[in-house]
Amino acid sequence: MQTLLQDFRFALRQLRKNPGFALTAILSLALGIGATVSVFSIIYSVLLNPWPYADSDHLYQIHLPDKSGNDYPWSLTGPQIRQLRQTHAIADISGLSQSRLTVTGKDVPEDVAGIQLTGNTFQMLGVSAMLGRYFVPSDAPDKHDPQPVAVLGYKFWQRHYNGDPSVIGKAIELTHKSYTIIGVMPSRFTWYDGDVFLPLKMEGDQKTWYEMHLRLKPGVSPAAAEAELIPLYQQFDKERLYHFPKGYKLRVRNISYRYFHRMGATLSLLFGAVAVLLAIACGNVSILLLARGTARQHEFAVRSAVGASGFRIVRQLLTESLLLALTGTGLGVFLAYRSLSLIIAQLPEHSFPHEADFHIHLPVMLFSVGVALLTGVLFSLFPALQVARPEIGQMMQSSTRKVAGSVRGKQLHTVLIAGQIALTLLLLTAAGAAIEGFLQMIHTPLGYDPHRVMSVGIPVHENTFTSWGERSNYFEQLRTKVGVMPGVVATAISTNATPPANGWTQPVEILGKPAMDQQEASVNFVSPEYFDVLHIPVRQGRLWDHTEAMRGAMLAIVNQAFVKRYFPNGDILGHSVRMPQQNSYARYQLTVPNSDGWLQVVGVTGDALNDGLDKPVKPAVFVPFTINMWLWTQILVRTEGEPLPMLHSIQQQIASVNPDQQIVTGSDTLETYIRQEPEWARGRLISILFAAFSALALVLAAVGLYSVVSYLVAQRTSEFGIRIALGARKIDVLKIVLASAGVSVGSGVVVGLALSLGLNRLIGRWVAGSAHNPVVLLAVSALLLAVCLFACLLPARRATGVDPMEALRCE
Repeated sequence: MQTLLQDFRFALRQLRKNPGFALTAILSLALGIGATVSVFSIIYSVLLNPWPYADSDHLYQIHLPDKSGNDYPWSLTGPQIRQLRQTHAIADISGLSQSRLTVTGKDVPEDVAGIQLTGNTFQMLGVSAMLGRYFVPSDAPDKHDPQPVAVLGYKFWQRHYNGDPSVIGKAIELTHKSYTIIGVMPSRFTWYDGDVFLPLKMEGDQKTWYEMHLRLKPGVSPAAAEAELIPLYQQFDKERLYHFPKGYKLRVRNISYRYFHRMGATLSLLFGAVAVLLAIACGNVSILLLARGTARQHEFAVRSAVGASGFRIVRQLLTESLLLALTGTGLGVFLAYRSLSLIIAQLPEHSFPHEADFHIHLPVMLFSVGVALLTGVLFSLFPALQVARPEIGQMMQSSTRKVAGSVRGKQLHTVLIAGQIALTLLLLTAAGAAIEGFLQMIHTPLGYDPHRVMSVGIPVHENTFTSWGERSNYFEQLRTKVGVMPGVVATAISTNATPPANGWTQPVEILGKPAMDQQEASVNFVSPEYFDVLHIPVRQGRLWDHTEAMRGAMLAIVNQAFVKRYFPNGDILGHSVRMPQQNSYARYQLTVPNSDGWLQVVGVTGDALNDGLDKPVKPAVFVPFTINMWLWTQILVRTEGEPLPMLHSIQQQIASVNPDQQIVTGSDTLETYIRQEPEWARGRLISILFAAFSALALVLAAVGLYSVVSYLVAQRTSEFGIRIALGARKIDVLKIVLASAGVSVGSGVVVGLALSLGLNRLIGRWVAGSAHNPVVLLAVSALLLAVCLFACLLPARRATGVDPMEALRCE
């Protein structure tokens, strides 16, 4: 123990005597470990430990992926969920329904996200209430009316009650119905982003659908559950045509599946990038340790001469390395803590559970310490072994100022620098491809004009406007009321047609033409003003007018993608299309008579993105919104100035028509919706982080190259002095120094280009750009070479300024 303390004190003195070396090594490790820890913290919070629920690995949903690649959980009716409860595989199952409620008492109604849950849900999730209690099955007995009780979400409790703990037992009125508050959930309980959680009564009809979650019995695998559930779902499919997707496959998936599916590959890519950055940082430390150790060979020779063993010297060097590694790790964890919020802000909005708890967890800290120990030992062991066996006779005969480097040490320097250059070029190429792809995406023509347009969500309360005429007139009245406001240019109703990902994909039939395989289109319910608000041009025919819309005329407009797909050689105007699934299958759905009948095509519009930002435009059919109306709609509002400042005034106008009518919290501009698209946010995240990691790698590689060239200059000081004394010009010395670094840089660039081209397919899975783009390759190679040249010139200029007499005196 005494010897270890002695090694530690001596290591500390050595680092204090060489602050430049110590600071460079510590900062190199801090940057590499800080980036690694921050990304690993995101991975841990999003993929490894996102949920606060008990045994979340055993919480599942039933997905029905189809041939088109859609993969979502599907709802069932109350009787169907009760049938699932009787199966052998399922231990427990909960039902859920979402609704928009209001709290009155302000100048406009406050929108509340109401989540209705079966009485067993909280027990199944295994999360205790922060205040009071949650409701249990006795509060919501199956097939009976539930108790009028409510459990508040943490954010709603903070926002509406200012975190008052005395709310338990008080009443809250939601859409004119009084509930007793029995509990408040903790901050991490954000199940479906609910504000208020209410007991659910599952109806016994075949028109009310509920989302569901389940636990499997111990020992039952998802595959075994699928085998048992498939026949039951086939029975459900026969009972209710068109509800399930065509050609589906039943899958039992964990509740984390969609987040793994959306962000798993992206985060793996980022983790690979920071691993490369960490390798470059560790290579830097290894270069510095090797150069530092070579410079101390005289010291080690003296210590060997007085009896120090090679093991003793290696242990001393490892102690110094571990001290550097632990200090760098501590600083790296601090940098990760400070930068974590910056990375979280760039994550796509719905790419992670809102229950995720982002901070430096204990497993992340243990990971950091492990990385520090690994880097400290692994990347210092070889340099330590290189200098632990000094040639005592040669070193004792040399001056203490002479620096002698072995051929093996020079080769190791060459390999380390070449590796750094290659990995840096790989990161730069990936960053260039990501930025190129992201720029292409944001400059892709949309086909519509989103500027100064916002979408205002209008949820209709249950048991209001229950007839087709009442609801259609109500929606039109709200649109007209908003349209006459000062500063409003135009308004339109868009039930489900708000781009850039809009419409419901449904099978379509074309009168007089045989059905094709996968003959589908994106069906949109809009008012005729929709195309004017979004500046979507009409290429052929006409739009339906207001009178036709208000009587639910069976008319349709298609986009050019529809014409190209299904009418490549003919005029579609006057033909008829049909969506056989357009009928009143849901409890709250109001349709015109024979809504699944034939619709006459009267116009063709230009194409507008409707399947996200990175996919081709899907064939689309637009029909009057009155043909199919639900308990919600959207009003698109184009304004003269910025739309959001007008949102409160719009709320007041809507409340003047109906004091109970709120607008959906989160109503926003179309430009914001574009930025929230997963592919846009993912492209931005990868571009920003890869650019940052590449910049750090470039700095680290430059520092490593600078260190090696400086070491070379110091090693060959006498040689340069003699050359200058014999008449060599400064340019000749400069060429020698640059040529010595040129082998490392050149080989690193060649290997880096080979890696970039070889991994192009892998890079292309996550970024829209290509590493094969010659512009990207040339740009990043030129940038890297310019930085390398600058890093070499500084010590090279010192070599040209060597005083021959001083160099000869050293000799």
